[in-house]
Amino acid sequence: MKAIGYPQGHALLIGVATYQKISNLPDAILNDVNDIAATLTSPGYCAYDPRNVVTLLNVDATRAAVLKALDELADKASAEDTACLFFSGHGAIVSGLSSEESVLATFDSDLASLETTSISSVELSVALNKIKASRLLVFIDACHAGGAAISKTMTDGSGRDLKFGYSENAFSRLAVGRGRALMASCRSDEESAVIHGARNSVFTTALLAGLRGAADKSASGFIRLFDLFHYVSEAVPKLLADAQHPVFKADNVEANFPVALSQGGRKSLCGPKVADEVQETDYWSALEQILIELYPFGPNDQEVWSRAGGDLSRLQSKSTGQAAWHVALRTLKQGGGGRNISLESLLNTAKQDFTDNPRLYNLRIP
Repeated sequence: MKAIGYPQGHALLIGVATYQKISNLPDAILNDVNDIAATLTSPGYCAYDPRNVVTLLNVDATRAAVLKALDELADKASAEDTACLFFSGHGAIVSGLSSEESVLATFDSDLASLETTSISSVELSVALNKIKASRLLVFIDACHAGGAAISKTMTDGSGRDLKFGYSENAFSRLAVGRGRALMASCRSDEESAVIHGARNSVFTTALLAGLRGAADKSASGFIRLFDLFHYVSEAVPKLLADAQHPVFKADNVEANFPVALSQGGRKSLCGPKVADEVQETDYWSALEQILIELYPFGPNDQEVWSRAGGDLSRLQSKSTGQAAWHVALRTLKQGGGGRNISLESLLNTAKQDFTDNPRLYNLRIP
């Protein structure tokens, strides 16, 4: 089967290594953004449309430019899409007045006026809430080792202390909302390491491997949210002798949703087998699980229902692909779903799409 692409994927990738008024970070920060962009847009990996992936590096990543790009992402991504935000650069926890606040430092950030030259977690949360995509994943790598400009002893001249890093409360704030999740490179009391001479930070090294297929343990052809974090969370501590631990936050995520294709959508010949003979109830359950994996966005995914002779207008609209498949197969079992669709035509259409999937070919119509 040829690569099907992932046109519903959108990404905004931001990296700042060279700052205007605070200390710089390793060039690996820029490599991280460029390599993630290349992986997301590669037809052999995540298969995002290059037009849907925006990168802002160094001088292009000012406060105004980042906020504008977030607004543009909100305008472009629809409710059916997947959106990713990746930020790598300095982060600071500002305390000493009425409350503590975390900020992301943009190219033009000035320690004397952080309110107008950086992006607070409150501002970022508001911007993210404008994005209509039903699946939104935020990556924050803002606690880099060696970021001496923002330290535990520095003040901004206004009676406030600036602490290196990004707070747990800020992480949680950015994950609020249905279908929203956050992955941070390390805990708030840890540093995000860049090994001397390495092309990428430790976190991005693991993230890239996951996006390139290592997170797809079941060879489903998709990189899924929980699978990706599980892979990264295990890989990073191994690279640093248990000195860095990624953080995952999700406030209202119901399913292990896909965020990209895995290796262009290729499925493996390996995988769990379905018995040649199963009871009718088991058959429908097995078929439902297979279709959820192969067509995670429901009967409309790749127009499989229509191509099998079905009529989508005969199906109830559901918020998730899993729920949509459950209702669609129940309708089909009762003789509905369209005049020309049948169990056999649906199964044959799926087999044509996934010619090397043994789970489909081991199914026997009861």
